[in-house]
Amino acid sequence: MPLPESFRPRLPGILTAGMLALALSACGGGSLGEKDTGDAGGDGGGTVRVGLVIPQAGVYTPLGVDMQNGWNLWLDQHDGKMGDYTVETVTADEGEGPDTGVPAIQRLLTEGDVDALVGIVNSATALGVAEQVTEAETPLLIANAGAGPITKDAGSPYVWRTSFTNAQIAAAMGEHLAEEGVGPVYVMAPDYAAGQEVVAGFIEAFEAGGGTVAGQALTPFGKTQDFQPFLSGAQASGAKAVFVFYAGGEAVSFVKQYADFGLKDTLPLYGSGFLTEGGVLAAQGEAAVGVQTALHYSTEIDNESNKEFVEAYREAYDALPTVYAVQAYDAANVLARALKESTDLTGKAITDALDGLGTIDDSPRGPWSFNGQTPEQTIYLREVTDEGGTLLNSVVTDLGVHAQP
Repeated sequence: MPLPESFRPRLPGILTAGMLALALSACGGGSLGEKDTGDAGGDGGGTVRVGLVIPQAGVYTPLGVDMQNGWNLWLDQHDGKMGDYTVETVTADEGEGPDTGVPAIQRLLTEGDVDALVGIVNSATALGVAEQVTEAETPLLIANAGAGPITKDAGSPYVWRTSFTNAQIAAAMGEHLAEEGVGPVYVMAPDYAAGQEVVAGFIEAFEAGGGTVAGQALTPFGKTQDFQPFLSGAQASGAKAVFVFYAGGEAVSFVKQYADFGLKDTLPLYGSGFLTEGGVLAAQGEAAVGVQTALHYSTEIDNESNKEFVEAYREAYDALPTVYAVQAYDAANVLARALKESTDLTGKAITDALDGLGTIDDSPRGPWSFNGQTPEQTIYLREVTDEGGTLLNSVVTDLGVHAQP
């Protein structure tokens, strides 16, 4: 479900608000509700208290681990400081969605005495707290949730995003396939808000570029285990290629069944990058080789910042970083830049500073900037390759700089 709101929930039940775990970590110590009230003026010094909201239990826990790793790595590289402020991180469990995430954030706002919030996997959680963070005048830097309305129809001066929007990624691929004359294309995605946004974004861009859609199917979200009937529809449609959005368990099942059904060698498969991102790629195995996706990050992006980031991440965590780690790493980076420029720790001062940051020129994803409080950024065309037994999302080319449609 997260956006990847896209992992299909596989665990029964949802954590109750009473099970929320909040823990203070990073430099400084203290406990919930006991803020270090050192000098917090614009000339620096003192402590900044940040609420990190990530899944710590449930099906989205791997995303939360990656996000926490990215956040911690940035702090480790900067001696636990943002500008002249020592950072205290109060970590709250988002769980599997708004039923747990919204109460966790409300508690941070009322008891945690935080100066800013970072994180959130699930778009419904982000939408559910927009009004509260605005009333509290507490800046929120969303490090994953991809629903368009978060920074459009439901936008707030206190809600920012360091990740992506669903339609942004899909539109980049739609434009590319139209330019390459690929088609007709059959389109598939799970039938929920994220899938619907992806389908709409892809089709609008693809058809605007002259592409032809052979047909589309929205599969029951979280319930589809056998994709064969939908693959039969794609095969019979006259399509020359297929574009999909799946992630998590559904991505693993879909890619494997696509190959088993015999379509891998006859209908090229394209997708939003979450189709082959993170842990799903190893689970897909050789069935994923050759799949092309669009995303704003790959470990194989050839720039100095990314090379240093990948090396540092592997040394710290013995794993390759994912897009989820980068989005949290960049959230730390832009918050630190804003704190360096802000006159104090009020929400207005921080958001005014965020608004004036300009280009973020040292991100592993490459240079990007805020446009409408969400990244305007390069989207990359990636292809799964087998490099000596390691599957990688190798960069084929960049698809240009894209803002939120």
